[in-house]
Amino acid sequence: MVRKGATTDQRIAALAARQHGVVSLGQLREAGLRDDAVHKRARAGRLHRVHRGVYAVGHANLSHPGRWLAAVLACGDEAVLSHRSAAALWRLVEPRRGDTHVTVPGRGGRKRQPRIRLHRSSTLTTTDVTSRLGIPVTTPARTIVALRGTATAAEWRRAVRQAEVLGLRTGVDPSAPTRSELEDRFLGLCARHRLPRPEINARVGGWEVDFLWREQRLIVETDGYRFHRGATAFEDDHARDLDLRGRGYGVLRLTYRQVTGDPARVAGLLRRELHVAA
Repeated sequence: MVRKGATTDQRIAALAARQHGVVSLGQLREAGLRDDAVHKRARAGRLHRVHRGVYAVGHANLSHPGRWLAAVLACGDEAVLSHRSAAALWRLVEPRRGDTHVTVPGRGGRKRQPRIRLHRSSTLTTTDVTSRLGIPVTTPARTIVALRGTATAAEWRRAVRQAEVLGLRTGVDPSAPTRSELEDRFLGLCARHRLPRPEINARVGGWEVDFLWREQRLIVETDGYRFHRGATAFEDDHARDLDLRGRGYGVLRLTYRQVTGDPARVAGLLRRELHVAA
């Protein structure tokens, strides 16, 4: 609580104390500072520029939460901590130095800045966003989905298990196979049934697909490690499939149970789609 009649510097110090030592330029203006006063304090070492439009107050030795919040403030009002940085905030992985991951809704938004890995998402909604330690952040469920793209399979699995220990709801079954495990199962199915070997994790029209037979224009997505990811992921998958089909590719989605529990039927379906004789 800032006492009545507090000076501008006292108001700024109180705000910084609530925000892990960082404030935005907009907040400094609201506290009563003009831009020339901000620059004067920066020259005097009372403010330290962290990102464009974001300052550390008093000293530049920020904690991990301070660095994370500074990056979020630098990316605008709707920005949220995401991916590996969000996982660290939720204590699913260990914090480490490097770029801070931030997601903004839509395809536009702020320009990229040094030390910030900016992600733009057309599917980020208010249901995917919460706050932890005063930092806007993706929910544990959204964080776990995004972490797949920035962590190894082993680290992702440990994060899922850690979420279970902490009682965080992610919608992911910790006993579900990793991506590499499911790849091995599927490739084994193809080999046993003498199907052509597909490309793995190939790029098609900006998307990374699980398995691709490029000549036959067939894509297979295996969903065993994506258990119950929620409405946002459901929409993402369908938008992706629609775009791939618009490019002339057939898309099949197979679950882990189908691959492991009914391999003959899966092989028969693939054989027909690939026009391969039995």
